[in-house]
Amino acid sequence: MCLPAVSAARPGPRIRAGTGPISVLARIHRAAPASYRVGVATPRLLAFALAPLIGVLTGAGVVLAAIGGDGGVTTEFAAGATLALPSVVLGMVVAVRRPDSVVGPLLMLVGATAVWVTVGDLYASAVTRRPDLPFSEVYAALSQGDWMFLYVPAALLMLVFPDGRLPGRRWRWAIAGLLGVPALFMLITAFDPGPYRQPFESTPHLFRLPEPYLPALRVVGLALLPVFLGLLVASAAAVVLRYRRTTEKAKRAQLKWFTLGAACLPLTLLLCWASYLFLGGPDLVLAGLAATALAIPVATTIAVLRHDLYDIDRAISTAVTYGLVTAILLGFYTAASFLVGLGAGRSSSVAAAAGTAVCAAALSPLRVRLQRWVDRRFYPDRQAVLTAIEELRDRTHAGQAQPEELETTLRTALRDPELRVGYRLPGTSRLVDATGAPVDPGDALVAQVRLGGHDIGAIVRGGTGTRELLREAASAGALLIEVVRLRIEVSRALDEAEASRTRLLHAGYEERRRLERDLHDGAQQRLVSLGMAIRLAQRHLHDGTVHVDDLLDRWVAELAVAVTELRRIAHGLRPSSLDDGLGNALVMLADKVPAPVTLDVAADDLPEDVAMTAYYVASEAMTNAVKHAGPVTIGVRVTRSGDRVTVRVSDDGPGGAEIRPGTGLAGLADRVRAAGGALRLSSPAGGGTLVEAELPCAL
Repeated sequence: MCLPAVSAARPGPRIRAGTGPISVLARIHRAAPASYRVGVATPRLLAFALAPLIGVLTGAGVVLAAIGGDGGVTTEFAAGATLALPSVVLGMVVAVRRPDSVVGPLLMLVGATAVWVTVGDLYASAVTRRPDLPFSEVYAALSQGDWMFLYVPAALLMLVFPDGRLPGRRWRWAIAGLLGVPALFMLITAFDPGPYRQPFESTPHLFRLPEPYLPALRVVGLALLPVFLGLLVASAAAVVLRYRRTTEKAKRAQLKWFTLGAACLPLTLLLCWASYLFLGGPDLVLAGLAATALAIPVATTIAVLRHDLYDIDRAISTAVTYGLVTAILLGFYTAASFLVGLGAGRSSSVAAAAGTAVCAAALSPLRVRLQRWVDRRFYPDRQAVLTAIEELRDRTHAGQAQPEELETTLRTALRDPELRVGYRLPGTSRLVDATGAPVDPGDALVAQVRLGGHDIGAIVRGGTGTRELLREAASAGALLIEVVRLRIEVSRALDEAEASRTRLLHAGYEERRRLERDLHDGAQQRLVSLGMAIRLAQRHLHDGTVHVDDLLDRWVAELAVAVTELRRIAHGLRPSSLDDGLGNALVMLADKVPAPVTLDVAADDLPEDVAMTAYYVASEAMTNAVKHAGPVTIGVRVTRSGDRVTVRVSDDGPGGAEIRPGTGLAGLADRVRAAGGALRLSSPAGGGTLVEAELPCAL
């Protein structure tokens, strides 16, 4: 069963340059020793040979079914062929994908045994109608002890799984025993002079021994039974031994998958128990056998080809938990039905109902504890993660820890120093850590954290941990992640409020200096000059050297210019168009915009500060649309609902707008925030821009 070793001292043939292009794999194949090539090809060739043989065996079963005419045996044959199909097909898949391993051919042999058993029953049934069938005497003699061979393929599979090699050279005796003991036992039973089993009871014995040798023959036959049982136990022990010896995670996962498939055997026993308990017969055993015939080849194929398909530890833990729950349930039900049935009658529905009620009441608080107990033994990583999160939650509630310690806790529990916990802030798609720094998952495995139907964060795997385990950690730590996320949001809001207050303070100082400069350089200079001219004219009024009418005309003109400049400065502080309401001011503003504007103003009698803020929102948003979006269509809508006023300015431009420090939108956001409102910007690339401000408005 082992592949021949490749000798390092034996040189391979040289690679010669040919006239045509030769692939690298072809050159390696040519350069490999012949013994290696034969060793790799032998398991696959064996699988290709088994496939037609199984087909011939199935065809023979069809012919024998037609000869025998026994409907029950024919149904068993159909069921056996159906149950064998997964093993044969998946064994061929494994043989093709792993041509250097004998796992594929052995898996096909496991399926072939189901066909063999049913074909043997068909042959026995056909002999009753056609005693002249060929090989009836040989088959009658050999079939008395051929049952041992039914266990050989499965035992061989356990010995060589998962890499197709034995655990060691000393295990070769197990191979020899599994092949030799059944053959010897079959020969011993063939020489037994006792009557054959039906329908061969009248068939003459083909093999006979002298009478003095028969007692010794029977002793040897009986001694082979415990020997064969020991070989089967040793085959199962090989799987355990291989698991303890290996440190490779991949090989351990493969062995766990194989064990999970074999777990259907105890499931079959539970179904048998339940069948006798509820139905009074072994009818449900067929379902268990069908599940076993499907689970073992599927688990074996997954183990060989895709051992990382699913978290096998979780699967084993779940299977063991529900298996124990089922066994306890059946035990409670059996005991309750027996005890209650003593007084109410064996077939009493009251006894069944009472037993069910007792089972449900007993298992309700037991399942969680049982799951934890199983996890500690079969899924320690899950138990470690959930326990660590629960302890952190309790310590946080008691004020002894901070929820930001979740990342460190998970790193310790999963033994993954590169694990990251990301938090998704509202209105954003990127992740940040507990300090607010960006978290880039890259190509790493990510488990999204959801709470209340919203994505609130993610757990990014570093190097260890399965997808299912990370999802459980994400679900268990969702509340802690939500607390940290809200803390980050509040901290950012406070920082932004502080920065906004500072910007507004500086903007106020700048506006005050601008007003001082405009007043000093404009109206103030004109008024000072006018005052000096009036004082000078006053001194010359008595000598008649000044023309009073001319002076008054010039002074009036200077006063008019000063008043105009003062109005211009005041208009920069508050638009005069707001005197007639926000709607009129927006109409006048829209007339000055070189783009079509659609107005929808449904908010009147607004307070002065709210109307002014709404006006500046519309003005700045329309100015940005014309400046950056080009010739677009602009829509302005102002609505009032209760104590809130909403201003929406949209355009159908290219989008891509952002609120950056120092821009008009940033100043507008500060103005809205100072008024107690909130400014939102939506500007996807190619999807236009929407500026929406929501302002408080007292009723």
